[in-house]
Amino acid sequence: MEIQFDIEFKESAPKYIQIIKSLLQAISKGKLKRGDKIPSINQLSEEYLLSRDTVEKAYKHLIKDGVLISVRGKGYFINRVDIETSLRILLVFNKISNYKKQIYNAFVENIGRNVNVDLHIHHSNTNIFKNLIKNSLGEYDYYVIMPHFYEKAEDAIETLKLIPAEKLILLDKDVELPSKKHSSVYQNFEKDIVFALNEATDLLKVYKRLVLIFPTIIRYPKEIIKGFRIFCIQHEFQHEIMYDFHENSVAVKDTAYVVIEENDLVNLIKKCREQQLVIGKDIGIISYNETPLKEILLDGITTISTDHEQMGRTAAELINENKRALIKNPFTLIRRKSL
Repeated sequence: MEIQFDIEFKESAPKYIQIIKSLLQAISKGKLKRGDKIPSINQLSEEYLLSRDTVEKAYKHLIKDGVLISVRGKGYFINRVDIETSLRILLVFNKISNYKKQIYNAFVENIGRNVNVDLHIHHSNTNIFKNLIKNSLGEYDYYVIMPHFYEKAEDAIETLKLIPAEKLILLDKDVELPSKKHSSVYQNFEKDIVFALNEATDLLKVYKRLVLIFPTIIRYPKEIIKGFRIFCIQHEFQHEIMYDFHENSVAVKDTAYVVIEENDLVNLIKKCREQQLVIGKDIGIISYNETPLKEILLDGITTISTDHEQMGRTAAELINENKRALIKNPFTLIRRKSL
């Protein structure tokens, strides 16, 4: 007798992948046993209004893995049930950037082989995030989420509450949740910048004032501004918050700039060359977030940064060791010639 298995298609993954996962889940739950016959390619494509190529692609993958066997003239049968159902993780970032890639690569490298990681980007859009989570509830073993939201943040937090606390890991930023039982690997944006700039006080005192170049096009936590101001007041630095550094902006001699976004960093370096200002002498530069390029650019750009690779590794360790914890990620100053 031919066995049917249920497939509930979602837009978040290719349909052939969803066919594979549905069949493997049916096996793991005991609904399909060795020797059971499953629908033919034509039958499945007609039942679910799929293209024949989509179903055939799924079946070929399952045959290659030894899960299915094709018997000429008879159809497709379950060949083995000794399969390990992979751990499923939904990884949700607010954006893609060089340092987010470092987090992702470290996470994937340390999470283990028998794991399926789906990466999605919410672009700090609460509506996109809500739809993504509501459509994926119950589909994953863990939800690893960067909760950077600047509008409708309350709605985003309500959405986070839908996820079982034991399955939730917040990444890069922590937020208050009623249960307080979720895990988190986070930065403290306000305190981190105060700590890192304190480490550079001896170098900063060479300059007459400090300027934080804070971006407006790309969103960053406002706690960075607060921490910068706290540091400047504590050390009695003349200071200014500058929103973006454009091509027509002017670099001021005897000023140390703390630059958040890389586009502003490029514009500042170009302007220094145009005005014949020597970086590291006439102008000081500290760049936010370490990347490999900053190690070699201008013989080294001084950075203040969290350890992005460590953040990815720690999140993977929480899952691998089945632990729950709130972990502050390291944040450091890396001294180079730009300051």
